[in-house]
Amino acid sequence: MSFSISLFGLGYVGSVSAACLAHMGHRVTGVDISKTKVEMLDSGRSPIIEARMEELVAEAHKSCRLHATTDSIAAVLASDLSFVCVGTPSLRSGKLDLSHVEHVSREIGAALKQKATFHTIVLRSTVLPGTTETLMIPAIESASGKRSGIDFAVCYNPEFMREGSAVADFLQPPYTILGAQDPQHLAALRQLYHDVPAATFETSIRVAEMVKYVSNLYHAVKVGFANEVGTLCKHLGVEADQVTKIFMTDTKLNISAAYLAPGFAFGGSCLPKDLRAITYRGKELDLRLPLLESLMPSNEQHVDRGVEAVLRTGKRKIAMLGLSFKAGTDDLRESPQVQLIKRLLGEGCQVKVWDKDVSLGRLAGSNRQYIEEVIPHIGSLLSADMPEVIRDAEVVVIGTKIEKTELANLLTPKQMVIDLVNLDPARRPPAASYDGICW
Repeated sequence: MSFSISLFGLGYVGSVSAACLAHMGHRVTGVDISKTKVEMLDSGRSPIIEARMEELVAEAHKSCRLHATTDSIAAVLASDLSFVCVGTPSLRSGKLDLSHVEHVSREIGAALKQKATFHTIVLRSTVLPGTTETLMIPAIESASGKRSGIDFAVCYNPEFMREGSAVADFLQPPYTILGAQDPQHLAALRQLYHDVPAATFETSIRVAEMVKYVSNLYHAVKVGFANEVGTLCKHLGVEADQVTKIFMTDTKLNISAAYLAPGFAFGGSCLPKDLRAITYRGKELDLRLPLLESLMPSNEQHVDRGVEAVLRTGKRKIAMLGLSFKAGTDDLRESPQVQLIKRLLGEGCQVKVWDKDVSLGRLAGSNRQYIEEVIPHIGSLLSADMPEVIRDAEVVVIGTKIEKTELANLLTPKQMVIDLVNLDPARRPPAASYDGICW
């Protein structure tokens, strides 16, 4: 099924989107305030330099599927869907400049005021979560005098295109994200992307907005990480290409979904020690490695969030389930759970601790030494009896993987649960108050 589409913004994202949608068989009218861009596209020439764009634009122009105009009202009235691909540049403060999004929203609203049929608007510009619902929809409603969800629908469909391979990325994206307030609003987009070879995720508008940011943030982290590792290798006389080539072959932990689910802070005998060692060596080499140097402070902030979450309850009787840094072990070295307990005791909380894998009598070597130095009196807080630990608690803190059935029958309606490890929803026990620190 082909659609008539009006597409606002003929910059990089807009031009590629217009050409690719026309290539897919839809009738596309590009809209922009720049007469130069409009004249170029409307005459079959690409407004941007990008692989395959010249041929796609020429082909679409020849088949009369691609046009351009400065008349926004005429474009909306002649289309079924409107895509918004305008720029959202940074202000000097770093804040996004959303003036283009707001301006186009009002233009679309003015056109809808003259339109009797239902219309779907799709925002593709990169915007912070909440922008579509708090800026775009109200602007369209105000200018049109109509109501979202009744007279028109607004969806969010982020783009994942890289300069240099944008056409290929549009036609074969990593995934297709469709955000809407009501799944029924996605009917047209489902048909539009029906033949695109990618997994499709239908979700809320805010989740769709955030996925775009998370993707870009992670890409930035990867680039920064690779560059700092390369810098270290160079100054240590190590061949960076060989290191990274071997590193990337591990798809179980390194290049994988491992460690990417929000949860509690990291700990143990490896990560904190190795981070300190490598950043110290960097300082000896007079290298600034701000990304790597920020990881320990970031981890400490996450422990702070755990402490604050407990203290915000205003309760003082705390049951801590889990003591070791990782479930299924008795390794307490640099365990964030140990740090959390120490902080709570310092705040005057009464803490009882349960961990089925930890017995102070069995601890040995550096593991035992760590506990004796950091929190030597923890033995008086530790119990192997979960019901006894939970019985008198006002707040139950989950700091380890635990089965739902283990906990469900022990909780009372008045007890609050703070989940540090982000248990799978199917494993979470029912509770009157159940919260996490980063989910």
